Formats: sequence, C-alpha cells, structure tokens
Amino acid sequence: MDAYIPFIPETITVHLGPPNSDAENVTIPFIDYIANVASSEIYPTWPENAVRANIYAQISFALNRIYTEYYRSRGYNFDITNSTGIDQSFVNGRDIFENIYQIVSEIFNDYLSRQGSVEPLFAQYCDGIEVVCDGLSQWGSVDLANNGYTPYEILTYYYGDDIDIVRNAPVQSITASFPETPLRLGSAGDSVRALQIRLNRISDNYPSIPKIAVPDGVFSYDTEEAVKKFQEIFSLTPDGIVGKATWYRTQFIYNAVKRLNELDSEGISLSEVSDQYSESLEAGDEGVEVANLQYFINYLSAFYDTIPSLDIDGIYGPSTENAVRAVQQAFGLPVTGVLDLDTWEAIYRTYLGFVATIPLKYVEGNIIPYPGIPLRLGSSSDAVTLLQEYLNFVAAVYTEIPTIPVTGYFGTQTQNAVLAFQRLSGIRPTGTVAAATWLALTTLYSDLYNGSRLNDGQFPGFNVGEAQ
Repeated sequence: MDAYIPFIPETITVHLGPPNSDAENVTIPFIDYIANVASSEIYPTWPENAVRANIYAQISFALNRIYTEYYRSRGYNFDITNSTGIDQSFVNGRDIFENIYQIVSEIFNDYLSRQGSVEPLFAQYCDGIEVVCDGLSQWGSVDLANNGYTPYEILTYYYGDDIDIVRNAPVQSITASFPETPLRLGSAGDSVRALQIRLNRISDNYPSIPKIAVPDGVFSYDTEEAVKKFQEIFSLTPDGIVGKATWYRTQFIYNAVKRLNELDSEGISLSEVSDQYSESLEAGDEGVEVANLQYFINYLSAFYDTIPSLDIDGIYGPSTENAVRAVQQAFGLPVTGVLDLDTWEAIYRTYLGFVATIPLKYVEGNIIPYPGIPLRLGSSSDAVTLLQEYLNFVAAVYTEIPTIPVTGYFGTQTQNAVLAFQRLSGIRPTGTVAAATWLALTTLYSDLYNGSRLNDGQFPGFNVGEAQ
C-alpha cells in the first residue's frame, strides 16, 4: 500500500479535554472509539439510514484528523480530542448501544472522500437545532431518512453530489509520517517527493519560497534552497535539513493552505501521494539505481580492503550482493545482502565524507568523482559548472550534444545537453545527473581528452557504445 494512502488505524489516541489542557490521553481500538462517539451523539432509536449516515460522517471526521496529523503536526501526542467545540463527543467508559455497535462493526472501515481526492473528507456536522453549520444536520438527517433517503442520499444532500464512500479500507497500526532519518542534500525517495510537493504548494501562498522545478524525489540544491527559505519564514533553524520540526511544520502549513481540515478542502490527488520509489534493492533488480549503488561501492573499495570492486553494469547479481554483504559487515550492520535504508545511508554518508575533501574546480583533463548530490533542473553549484565543462568538451566531438554556456546553473539548456548525452550513451534519459551518468560522462571525457593527445597510431580510447 502506498505510504500516503488513507487507512483505518487499529487504535486512536483521544485527549480527554481541550488541546492545551493537561487532561488524560486514552488509546482505544478505532472501532470502539467510533461506537462511543456514535452512542454519545445520536439516538439508537433514529431510523437506521440516519444512523448510518451519521456514522459515516463521524468516521471520516476522525480519519481526517489522523490522516492530516492535525494535532501531531502541532506537537501534540494524540490524534483527536473529545472537546465538542472542535472535535467529536467521546465519553470515556460509557455504555455502547448494541444496535449502534453492530452498524459500526459493519462500516468502521468505510469513509467519505471527494471524487478525485484521496484524503478522508472533513465531514463537518452539527445537531441542526442548537447549532447550525455548513455540513450535515443530525436532526435533519432524521427527517430525510423518514422521507425515504438512503444513507448515501443523505450524505450527498449535505456534502454534495461529488462524494464517494470508500469501502473496506485496510486496517493497520498508525506510524508517524516523519522519515526514519532527516532529509538533506542527496536524500531520495517518496518522503522527499512528498516534501517537494508540499513546499511547491506552500510557495503559492509564500512566493519567497523558490519553486522546485522537478518534484522527483531527489533532494538536490533547489530543494535545499526551498527548505532553507521555508525554515527562515517559519522561525526554524535555516540549515536546509528536514528534521522532525521542519517536517511537521511543512505538514501543518500545507494542511492550512490546502484547507485539508475544512469542508471545502482543495483536496489531494492520487498522483500527489503515489509511491514511486522502492524501499530496497536486492538480487535480481536492474537499472540505473543499481548502477549508482555499484559506483559508490567501487569508490569505497579503494579505502576498505574488505569491500570488493564491481563492474558497473546496473545488474544486482551475485557480485553486487556479496559486495553489499561486505559493506554491511564493515559497518556493523545486519548482513543480508539486501540494500536497505540503513545500508544505503552508511554507504552514501561515507562516500560524501570522502568527496567533501576534493575541490570542485575544473582543471582541463582532470576527472573529479561524482560530487554525491544529484544535479538536475534548478540546481546551482560548482558541481554544475564542472558538469557543463565536461559536456561542452564532449559536445565538440559528438555534435548531437548541444554546447551550453558555463554558468553553474542547471537550466533547460543544460538539461537538454544531459538528455542528449544520456540518449547517446544508452542511459535512461531522465535529465538528472546521478552517479551512473556522471561516470559515463567523465569516462568519455577522459577518453576524448587523452585520445586527442596521443601520437599517431596510438589507441584513442573507447567508442561510447563500447564504454557502456
């Protein structure tokens, strides 16, 4: 299941008072919480269709609080309160009506959402007599049920015709959305992509936060710049590292600008939350991610006698599996041969420590190792200057690669040159320069540079196709 798709929690933690009070927290099964709320807010003698419509609203309201981490993003250690002014009525230890519990047992893993949105609807409701609101009227739902309305018809009457009932959502334990390790330059994955999407949307309301040109899950320089500006605006340490405080502050502000805790929410589309990265690499996997891993391991092998070098072929075969085992052994990690998050972090952080000592300055004929940070549209650094110099040298021979100005900024001209080089080299054309693309480019650059300085009859190096 995608990490950001709603699910039904096994339990929910309720604060028995207003948010800032020192009241007790209780953690109970979610099904028991909904049965308690329903028994506290509606009458068991109401028509069944009204009871069901109200329970759907109560489930969705609670799930919205959990899904958006409404309270946890504010630093609280609970999911919802029992303060009826802002949440739902919950009476700890109360008796539950039998017919209500039976209905809750049938539909506790169903919830409401707007068509085209994934988040549970903030299904606002009120009694309709003492308090009137824009959402469902509890007593009004009774009148509709008595007039023959089905639960769905009652819900659409109050919330609109674009309501879906999502049925049989999976049940699982709640886990915090904050990634296992802080996000920073070089991080990659779905947590980075979620962060980038949030920052881009927040920047619509706070234009001084620069846009991230490609929210692709790669934490490059433009993401760091956006994070620093966000931290500056919201009084956080502007270090460009996304720790727990920054992560939940972006969640809080994102919820606010999207109005996710309001009935007229802007909504979250499926494309915004679908996972795009695998959590691990293992035997049988192939692709540029494997090639990038092999590049890093090869570099470390020059410093660790126990880590073997590898052919960079993009195939996670026995030799790569054995090398990963050697890495895990060297760094005191569980020896599995599978590249998990801890193993990747150990490899990557060690590599960054080595290359941080190498000046990123272009010297003709000199090859600099991959700087460790993916370069793509929006990046701006000395590493981009190096990239542009290498591309221009190669472009003088391979004219299908356009010559570009050396500015240190990765704009569309640089992206087009990278794409042309990747197509030429048989690398998946993404326009992003990570380890495999950097290696192919610098290898070709070295061959061309050395070949241009050989005497007549000397072997000038490899053709591009052969070098791959």
